[in-house]
Amino acid sequence: MGRGDLTNAEWVRLAPHLPVPGQRGGRWNDHRQVINGILFRVRTGIPWRDLPERFGSWKTVYERHRRWSADGTWDRILRAVQADADLAGRIDWSMVSVDSTSCRAHQHAAGARKKKPRVPKKGRRPGTTAPTRDSDGPGAA
Repeated sequence: MGRGDLTNAEWVRLAPHLPVPGQRGGRWNDHRQVINGILFRVRTGIPWRDLPERFGSWKTVYERHRRWSADGTWDRILRAVQADADLAGRIDWSMVSVDSTSCRAHQHAAGARKKKPRVPKKGRRPGTTAPTRDSDGPGAA
């Protein structure tokens, strides 16, 4: 058994929730060996083809993971294991927090181009179109 493989206690909790092996085709490889291979790959981030031989064929491990992801098996296992742990009092729900806050940023926060400040033309008051008293417009002396 490898350092990150399922312990016997973890396997006892997980095994009842797994699909029955051998429904299609022939015999399936041992679920525990395949799950340990999936966990090893997720933990280390290696490519599927580099999976150590102790987990069996990398293709078997990959296909089982892909199939169980597609058909919702992993989601069902998670819900079942969580429910079992909740019934046994192993989950402290006071530490769970769900936050649905949404904070929309202004368009300028995304790096939009900034306009250059407008410089008033000579002889005009800032913010108006009327000429100033000291210009050559009407009312000038």
